[in-house]
Amino acid sequence: MPVKTLIIDDEQPARDLIRTYLEPFSEIEVVAECQNGFEGLKAIQEYHPSLIFLDVQMPKITGFEMLELLDEIPVVIFSTAYDQFAIRAFELNAADYLLKPYSEDRFGLAVSRALERIGAASENKVPVKEIIDYHQEESGPLDRIVVKTGNKIKVIPVEQVEYIEAYDDYVNIFTSDGRFIKQKTMGFYEKHLNEKDFARVHRSHIVRLNQIIQIEPYEKDTKVLIMKSGAKIKASRAGLKVLKEKLGI
Repeated sequence: MPVKTLIIDDEQPARDLIRTYLEPFSEIEVVAECQNGFEGLKAIQEYHPSLIFLDVQMPKITGFEMLELLDEIPVVIFSTAYDQFAIRAFELNAADYLLKPYSEDRFGLAVSRALERIGAASENKVPVKEIIDYHQEESGPLDRIVVKTGNKIKVIPVEQVEYIEAYDDYVNIFTSDGRFIKQKTMGFYEKHLNEKDFARVHRSHIVRLNQIIQIEPYEKDTKVLIMKSGAKIKASRAGLKVLKEKLGI
């Protein structure tokens, strides 16, 4: 059976080059080309490819943000013009990546490795999730959160986040547009949201400071925060201390 393959890159010359370099590999069938992560996610859901060529830097959403939204990740050959965090992550996890501009020989080596992995009839042994996590851990404060709602992608600017709530192995992200689920930890958001704008007020809640309109008594050592939306968020004693420091009260 041919190896179903997707090319996801926002630059037409880059996609053309991949097609040209793939000509010697008769076992590979390119089923679609995509110009961005939105198209890439849809094509992956439609074609279920075994292999994807994925640009890291793309408009709308990055290659990493697209991969975060997948339930099952195919074998990936990353490509990037230059991203120090991404390259370090690839090297740590022994992933195949192509640093633009790359030679035909280097391309062929990456493809051969990918085909070996696919031919092993096992799951993708390269821990792509670890690559994503490493890249995000080394990045600065978040300015947006990318979520999937059904078959659609929504990009949420952090300015629109009212609060975040722990939900099993996921979190609920609450905005004026509703609630969205994301497979991330509270610890991740506590670390990567701007500390001037957000505070973790409870083990289960992170709130945006400018959304708080009132603080009321609740129980011993506990207060309740009234948010602009009307939501009520419990604040623990430790969380209240952090909150008062941030608000200067």
